Amino acid sequence: MELDFVRSRFIKHFDGSTGEVFASPGRINLIGEHTDYNGGFVFPGAIDKGMMAEIKPNGTDKVRAYSIDLKDYIEFGLGPDDAPRTSWAKYIYGVCRELIERGVEVKGFNTAFAGDVPLGAGMSSSAALESTYAYALNEMFGGGKIDKFELAKIGQATEHKYVGVKCGIMDQFASVFGKKDHLIRLDCKTLEHKYFPFHPQGYKLVLLDSVVKHELASSAYNKRRESCENVVKAIQKRHPEVEFLRDASMAMLEEVKSEVSSEDYMRAEYVIEEVQRVLDVCDALERDDYETVGQKMYETHEGMSKLYEVSCEELDYLNDIAKECGVTGSRVMGGGFGGCTINLVKEELYELFIENAKKMFKERFGYEPKVYNVVISDGSRKIEA
Repeated sequence: MELDFVRSRFIKHFDGSTGEVFASPGRINLIGEHTDYNGGFVFPGAIDKGMMAEIKPNGTDKVRAYSIDLKDYIEFGLGPDDAPRTSWAKYIYGVCRELIERGVEVKGFNTAFAGDVPLGAGMSSSAALESTYAYALNEMFGGGKIDKFELAKIGQATEHKYVGVKCGIMDQFASVFGKKDHLIRLDCKTLEHKYFPFHPQGYKLVLLDSVVKHELASSAYNKRRESCENVVKAIQKRHPEVEFLRDASMAMLEEVKSEVSSEDYMRAEYVIEEVQRVLDVCDALERDDYETVGQKMYETHEGMSKLYEVSCEELDYLNDIAKECGVTGSRVMGGGFGGCTINLVKEELYELFIENAKKMFKERFGYEPKVYNVVISDGSRKIEA
């Protein structure tokens, strides 16, 4: 996203003067899917695509906001009853309210923002938007007094209270804490985090978007959470120390095999194995062993497709094409039921892989997948003009 582009629109829509510019990235998750609500690990990284906003206090008690991408303008107050109806504006309003509740004296401001995170591709454009405003308004009105971890929680609380999405903390965390050439292992039980080097020389990270959205995703997601909770309850009768599936072993799962449904057993098997895969990938990255990283990605796809059953025909086909083309690692990224595959590809195979994926996918489904190259980049920051 270009600073000059955002600035030119800000100048045009407001009083001709300039403000301060801030940006936050979207994210990918290399491995660790459906582990967050099971107290396990996720392994995200910030990417080189995100949201950028110019902001300037306007001396009133009103926010005047312009969405450059939607060509939409709105004004709203900062009081508890001033929530705007426009969906994109709720993110900015929610962040303002959460900061105010934490003692930051947010005043009226003018703002224009734009993004280059593809919408609906599972790269968390909403978290990038929340993180941009949380970081910026904390700097401008709070003197930076709120720490980064609380900024991530502000984004999460905005989703819960003002947007109606009960998300975990990963997306906002990755957006705020992102670090160039590093992935972040976040422990969803303790919220401890650790950076791991990610500089795959000779490889590219590319997302292939199936452009599929399945309607049943939210009810199916809730069912899988229930399965995991059922298994935890069964294990706790013998092992009361087990709080989440993350605390369980395959041996513990075997003990309760006859007490849980075969479906619940399969779901739990996937989660327990996935928690271990994240740790294996961390070890592999410390050795610069990208072949093992890739192998674990394929294992995750297999588990999500066959055990957790959250893949779909289009994503499985993209995964098969990756295997055929000799791609190092490939898996469905995100909650499943559509969206993208994330692929770790050797540079010399990249052109052939993309060409084949587009051609074969189109022959089967009638359209090409979208292609997004991503580079692991820094988190929320101020942009110096």
